[in-house]
Amino acid sequence: MRDVVDGGSRPRLCQVVLDATDVRGLAEFYRSLLGLVYRPGDEPPEAGQADATDWLVLRTPDGTPQLAFQQVDELPEATWPEGPVPQQLHLDLTVTSVADLRVQHERVLRLGGRLLRDRIDDPAEPLRVYADPAGHPFCVFVG
Repeated sequence: MRDVVDGGSRPRLCQVVLDATDVRGLAEFYRSLLGLVYRPGDEPPEAGQADATDWLVLRTPDGTPQLAFQQVDELPEATWPEGPVPQQLHLDLTVTSVADLRVQHERVLRLGGRLLRDRIDDPAEPLRVYADPAGHPFCVFVG
């Protein structure tokens, strides 16, 4: 298939947006897990102040957008790999070794993630599949 570009421009991926019933809680999970920072103005409010935000963006420390979080009233948790609610989208995260995978496993659990599938002993592609606190599946694998 030939790639036809109109006028030489293409859209670029800006960020991945995750729905959440608690945008701050989910943003904090990924901020801690991935070492991201809030977009200016999206930082948590001062102690005792209300946090009424319905949209948050996390970036790399150099400012590249990565993840955004959008408030929703309801979010059916994915039942993947079995059940009626498919995952629809998931994040793939990589580490450099099985030892790193074990370390990240402890971090994910400490931050509120849940283990869904454990394939750490797979010689071709050691991995673990988790659910974040909102129920979105994500993988951590040796890559």
